[in-house]
Amino acid sequence: MGGAFVAAAILARLGGRIGLPTIPLFILAGILLGPNTPGFVLLEDPHDLEMLSALGLVLLLFYLGLEFHMDDLKTGGRKMVVAGSAYLALNVGAGLAFGFALGWGTSEALVLAGVLGISSSAIVTKVLVDLKRIGNPETKPILGIIVVEDIFLALYLAALQPVISGADDVGAMLADIGKAFGFLLLLAVAARWGTGIVGRLFDTKDNELLVISFLGAAVLVAGIAEKFGVADAIAAFMVGLILGNTGSRGRILHLVHPLRDAFAAIFFFGFGLSIDPGDLPSVIWPVLAAVVVTLTMNLLAGLFTARIYGFGPGPTANVATTLLARGEFALILATMAAAAGLDPRLSPFIAGYVLILAVVAPLVAGRSHWLARVLPGGKAAAEQQQEEAAEPEPAAR
Repeated sequence: MGGAFVAAAILARLGGRIGLPTIPLFILAGILLGPNTPGFVLLEDPHDLEMLSALGLVLLLFYLGLEFHMDDLKTGGRKMVVAGSAYLALNVGAGLAFGFALGWGTSEALVLAGVLGISSSAIVTKVLVDLKRIGNPETKPILGIIVVEDIFLALYLAALQPVISGADDVGAMLADIGKAFGFLLLLAVAARWGTGIVGRLFDTKDNELLVISFLGAAVLVAGIAEKFGVADAIAAFMVGLILGNTGSRGRILHLVHPLRDAFAAIFFFGFGLSIDPGDLPSVIWPVLAAVVVTLTMNLLAGLFTARIYGFGPGPTANVATTLLARGEFALILATMAAAAGLDPRLSPFIAGYVLILAVVAPLVAGRSHWLARVLPGGKAAAEQQQEEAAEPEPAAR
């Protein structure tokens, strides 16, 4: 664990000198020191960091929930559902069509629909934090899309498992979906009407007790959620949403920062450990085609979201680029596909696709102004900004 922290810190400091974001550098540290590349191996088994990586994901989404207000859901919930549904329809639909076009099989196409369709909550959150865009107007729709994706994810996983394993028990599948939906509904009720009670439970002036309390709540609820077939990430988000509407919100935000940053680094480092670059050449052309499909669908989704919210070219470009990354969920699907005995090309394909987008997405998001200039009205907006910046300050009276 110490070696992982130090390696991630050294690479991130070096990359920071040339303006690179930290996410791909943390992943690169895991690849270079993992069992799949020559040279020094820090960890032979990526599963050794599994619990710490899970904690990193939980804390990232917990923080995201703290930043998300119930008022945002009350006032803009319908728009968020429409934007999230459109994003899923475009990306999951394109992923399914792409899967069938590859000709690897029906079960494989259903897996690829999820791989190409669902963003990485962890990377999206980290990008928003690193680029200091949490307070931007387009961030609320981005978070709304992430929430819709995670709810879809719970239902999708419950339905996919029996399909790819060849099970015929439709009743069991419906029961799993019902359990997942019921647990999500329980968390939603707590977020809507239970904040008063929760606020009193977490009302303490002792920072030590507060840290133990919110960390315990986030991890415990995330663990219980997994038993109900709900992604731990969305459960942690809901806990953050509940606590974000209590009087302790400001202190929790301050106290969770160092925990979030430390364990997020371990999450991305562990992510790199699981990737084998040697598998990429055998599936490089399908991977590159999938990347192009994802770039195209995210641009269309960004334009659609911008139309709903009335955004200009800048926020539109931010929406389109921030949601690009694919990550932890795609790797879960790769594991499921391997366990079900599906096409052996799936695992290297998913690894290569995730690796490229995990590296490209933060870089593209940080340079979204380039895309904004070529969008309708983007050039004029950029010229206006330059003119306003060039105007002299008014003379003091």
